[in-house]
Amino acid sequence: MGKPTSSDQSRRLSRRAMLGAVAASMLVAACDVPALGGLASGSSRPTVVALMLPGGDSDTSRQSLARELENAARLAMADMDGVQIDLRVYQVGVDPNRAAQLTAQAINDGARIIVGPLHGNVTQAVGPVAAQAGVNVLSFSNNPEVAGGNVFLLGPLFENTATRILSYAASQGRGRVMILSEQTPAGQVAERAIQMAAQRTAATIVATQSYAFSQQGISAALPRIAQTAGASGAQSILMTAGSEGALPLLAESLPRNNVSPRDYQYMGLTRWDIPSATLELSGLQGGWFALPDPALSDQFRARYRAAHGANPTPVAALGYDAIAAVGAMIRRGGNAPFSVDALTRPDGFIGVNGIFRFRRDGTNERALAVAEIRNQRVRVLSPAPRSFAGGGS
Repeated sequence: MGKPTSSDQSRRLSRRAMLGAVAASMLVAACDVPALGGLASGSSRPTVVALMLPGGDSDTSRQSLARELENAARLAMADMDGVQIDLRVYQVGVDPNRAAQLTAQAINDGARIIVGPLHGNVTQAVGPVAAQAGVNVLSFSNNPEVAGGNVFLLGPLFENTATRILSYAASQGRGRVMILSEQTPAGQVAERAIQMAAQRTAATIVATQSYAFSQQGISAALPRIAQTAGASGAQSILMTAGSEGALPLLAESLPRNNVSPRDYQYMGLTRWDIPSATLELSGLQGGWFALPDPALSDQFRARYRAAHGANPTPVAALGYDAIAAVGAMIRRGGNAPFSVDALTRPDGFIGVNGIFRFRRDGTNERALAVAEIRNQRVRVLSPAPRSFAGGGS
């Protein structure tokens, strides 16, 4: 599993209805959890941290993800100087009921903060049980629908990516943007995220177009897309599709239907460097997309590979970032090291992909670079900021 994709978003969104408010209250009532006080400042005892992973069943892909997240978390622990963490691992899989029960167990085991789980619907089950005990949750999910209250998201978010790419486009005189999205729940979420992001930038959304999520649907929509792009005065086309979905077909079809990259700046909401074969698409040459600091990402991959003999998927970095943030909060000390105030400090945290910080609504902001595809390679146009004090245009 790489960066959470449009199809991943769609599956998560379709599952989120599984656990409504009534079910959540039932889960809380069924789990006997104690209320926890703060940590004593300067305590020499290790801090108990619960790590909730997607393993625990026969699904090999989830087992692999669970293994990578734990490996990365332990790499972060090895980097800590003077911080002691007692990491307790719980394999919650994708079962909300099991996750709620293991959350209660983790809190009874002394967990002061919960890291994970990965999936949005499972996060919805964990949050209320943890909230009853006053424990915050750092979920690996990228679904903003599950953020808020005591749940903070680590996963990369559409709105954050859109803000970065739109800000850069505006700074380069390419700020009149048409959104091109698929007619799926994930496509709708992505379009809303772009619209929200545009309000915080100097870019202007001048048009939106969508297509049925099929080859026939794309072909049927091409004349309408071309007509709207021309009539709107768009300078850029921001596509929500990922490499696993419609992006390759769009990259081939748009230039042939009067929406050429010679006339419009192509931009992507997803990672156009994953998989690497995407870099070879002729229609995407010169296209822009946002990504974490490539140099830092390469360092993490090299270290992980040296320790475990294989390259990690991008989601593994979230395991490192979570434990790095926990360690930073422990080091800062205080009677409530994992409070909302501690989590949402404006200066944020340093992870393997760069700096990031949590917002009070449970979403996150990550420093991203903007790159273009040039001669089938990634070329950074605007480096990722190294602090939240400024930069990033």
